Amino acid sequence: MAEIQRTLVLVKPDGVRRGLVAEVLGRFERRGFRMVGLKLLHPSRALVEEHYGEHREKPFFGELVSFLSGGPVVAACIEGPEAVATIRTMMGKTDPLQSAPGTIRGDLATKLEENVVHGSSDLEAAEREIKLWFQPGELLG
Repeated sequence: MAEIQRTLVLVKPDGVRRGLVAEVLGRFERRGFRMVGLKLLHPSRALVEEHYGEHREKPFFGELVSFLSGGPVVAACIEGPEAVATIRTMMGKTDPLQSAPGTIRGDLATKLEENVVHGSSDLEAAEREIKLWFQPGELLG
């Protein structure tokens, strides 16, 4: 039996700006996943730096932080069977030019730097990221 998991999904500023929130989240709901936390916020630079902390020494870190903290983001805690891996597959590869048609990035993203959506990479990252973006009282059951 598939393990029920929770993961973090962010609709990034380009996705919010382009009006893709319902399209992105709707794909997960149609797949059978359940939203257990959902909010619209303009994340602080400090939150984004902590979120992407593992990339701190990489040359793209500053641009990544500026982009994600540069506008409104929709944060969703999503629950369902094997949520982490399934949602990563549904999102497609980080580079939209390498993402298959039918994936979120393959269908909706325009370039590597603005690829519409973030999803936790593994269970450990999901637990850490959910705690960063949501307070315990903000999540259902």
